[in-house]
Amino acid sequence: MAATDTSPLLEILAREPEGYSLWDGPPFNNGEPRVKLAKVPCSTSKYSEDGSRLMVIKPDSKISIYDCSSSTEIRSFEIPNFLAATLSPRGTYLQTFQKVSTPQEKNVVLWNIETGTPVYQLFQKSMSRTTWPSIRFCSDESVACRMATNEIQFLDTGDFSKGFTKLRIPGVAAIELSKTPGSHVAAFVAEAKGIPASVQIFACGKDAQAQPVARKSFFRCSTVQLVWNHGSTGLLIVAQSDVDATNQSYYGESKLHYLTTDGAHEGSVPLRKEGPVHEVRWSSTGAEFAAVYGYMPAKATVFNKKCHPLLELGEGPYNTIRWNPKGRYLCLAGFGNLPGDMAFWDYKEKKLLGSTRAELSVSSEWSPDGRYFMTATTAPRLQVDNGIKIFHPNGSLLFKKMFAKLYQADWKPEAPEKFGDVPELAEAIGSLKIDEKKQSGPGQGSKSTQAAKKAAVVNPVAPKPAAYRPPHAKVAASVQAELFGGGSSTEEMSKNALRNKLKREKQRAKKAAEGGA
Repeated sequence: MAATDTSPLLEILAREPEGYSLWDGPPFNNGEPRVKLAKVPCSTSKYSEDGSRLMVIKPDSKISIYDCSSSTEIRSFEIPNFLAATLSPRGTYLQTFQKVSTPQEKNVVLWNIETGTPVYQLFQKSMSRTTWPSIRFCSDESVACRMATNEIQFLDTGDFSKGFTKLRIPGVAAIELSKTPGSHVAAFVAEAKGIPASVQIFACGKDAQAQPVARKSFFRCSTVQLVWNHGSTGLLIVAQSDVDATNQSYYGESKLHYLTTDGAHEGSVPLRKEGPVHEVRWSSTGAEFAAVYGYMPAKATVFNKKCHPLLELGEGPYNTIRWNPKGRYLCLAGFGNLPGDMAFWDYKEKKLLGSTRAELSVSSEWSPDGRYFMTATTAPRLQVDNGIKIFHPNGSLLFKKMFAKLYQADWKPEAPEKFGDVPELAEAIGSLKIDEKKQSGPGQGSKSTQAAKKAAVVNPVAPKPAAYRPPHAKVAASVQAELFGGGSSTEEMSKNALRNKLKREKQRAKKAAEGGA
């Protein structure tokens, strides 16, 4: 299953206390990755969205930008008192946030990486998850905007010195620009004075910025998560409230809503179980999305763009969903405070490929070619058992490496179109036979086999762990099998059961002899 000659090689970034290293990705020669670049000192590292450039913050607070094709430094910036930095999607710009010393100081700066000069500057009092990055770009960097007080400002990406055009939205508290393409922007206005909260979608064209193309209002909402699909035609809204009106959850309540830019759908997603919305993810095609929701054991469902259920993925200890970049496979998992169960599905064939477990995982993602799934246990979230695991799409473990301390593990981003489809992968998985005796850990062999058998059923329920059976129950089962059929009398019995059987036979023979006397 090697990549084609025209496909780029996979690459993994692993950051330890001594710095970051670059590895060649799988398939590995002799089961180990080749170290491409070893331990460059840094405190932070981050790829651009397209993987063309890498931002590295050095221990002396210098920001270095590397060209990923040659691993060479192309520009460095020395910016005093900066608190955050990020790259634009194509790596054209570096955006920095500095600590404010005077109210007149413009502390957010957009730098052109090629020239090393600032192209736009503004003042921002504070930084939060909803306000950083201050300037938002779509994937091709053709559209850029920022949220200001009661308005969204659209910048001229051809010439930032021309300033901006305004879209007035009183009370706007969060925005999300669609990525591919950058045709629409979603704006969230919080609930206030009896007026419900709302999410509105506006077109980014200069001629159509007055009225929203879609709108959804709802009460009991303090924050939202806005998730655009590929194609920028649909928006998922996870509305979160700090207080649960039913008093069933300490963490408040959440609802899932769906809007389309053509106005065809403006409403709630019909979830089939009460409880929180743990995660929602669009497939790479943008034609369907998966949701993990409900009180534990959580339920997982794949919906189409009309919110009709397409596939039920069953129930289990899950809170995470990851679509394969090709849109064919997906991983349903339970990380964080959950045990780490993972179920791998073939969405095209509507079947379960396999299940396994990756305990204590902090991050997880598919490789850009869609052939491998990597989980990582990292600090500072967890200070022990740090390491990387890479799995095949059927749940079998390909690679594992432990670290004394690991801060980060990422695939180098690549466009999925650069890689071929993986039909041969499905064929290889379909012909794979798992030997129960070779499974590591008690009970895993039978569980994997049961999962493989259930894979042939459309809409199967995820396998549940087998119930505990005490030793005396196992003996009783073997005796029952002997009495009523289903197995040989001595070969499948345990030593204790056989010893007890012989003992009882001797006692019966002894009583018979005494009775005859």
